[in-house]
Amino acid sequence: MKDTKGIRLHEGELNIMELLWSNRELAAKDIARIVKEYIGWEKNTTYTVIKRLIEKGAITREEPGFICRAAISKQKVQQAAADDVIDQFFGGSFSEFLTQYLRYQRLSSAELLEMQRIVNEQKYR
Repeated sequence: MKDTKGIRLHEGELNIMELLWSNRELAAKDIARIVKEYIGWEKNTTYTVIKRLIEKGAITREEPGFICRAAISKQKVQQAAADDVIDQFFGGSFSEFLTQYLRYQRLSSAELLEMQRIVNEQKYR
């Protein structure tokens, strides 16, 4: 599997990361204001989650203004979550996961073509 171990973010942390991924950088006070409006968290709760994200290395903080930026990409977090599911439910076997997933999904022609393109890319790596 990929080197994504250690990147474990819970839903609240992901909410803050989504803000940073879509805005590039935000002051902590602005994050707190947005989160209060949409999720209802108090400022202290938001600041605690920001602190945890800094400790995890997911975001960086700069002064003045407590400016926060994402230090990890959304793709890296997605890959870590996918790896967790594959490890937990499919014994680490991606082919077993894919087999089970595809067996019960209806994919469009466009989705099938995209998957075929990706498989072909893998052949020539």
